Amino acid sequence: MTTKAQAGDVVKVHYTGKLDDGTVFDSSVEREPLQYKIGDGQLIPDFENAAVGMEVNETKTITIPAENAYGPRLDERVIPVSRGQVPPDMELKVGDTIEVGTRDGQRLLVKVAALDDENVTLDTNHALAGEDLTFDITLVEIA
Repeated sequence: MTTKAQAGDVVKVHYTGKLDDGTVFDSSVEREPLQYKIGDGQLIPDFENAAVGMEVNETKTITIPAENAYGPRLDERVIPVSRGQVPPDMELKVGDTIEVGTRDGQRLLVKVAALDDENVTLDTNHALAGEDLTFDITLVEIA
């Protein structure tokens, strides 16, 4: 009898994530497989549940629509910040990704969208917001 992964199992998977244009945005193939517990809620739900019903060494491809991944890209999440709020020794250029603190003490990665003498415009959307994500997933182990 072959064993299939089910909710509550701890699994290890290798994956390669691609955008619609084929660009690879992340892959575990050159490093350790990703380990997680199915149903724990630590990953994008569609990704986390993809292993359900898979057998060890089985591979599948799934596509997760943007609304089920990192959500839509929102214009209101692109915000100007006064140059005075940026450390004076911080050299910035458009396209840089920087880490900023939020009011509630969290750390957030944001992208520098524009610069002028008075403002730094920050894009606080997740880098993959608005993107449909395709993953090739191979179940490596059911722990």
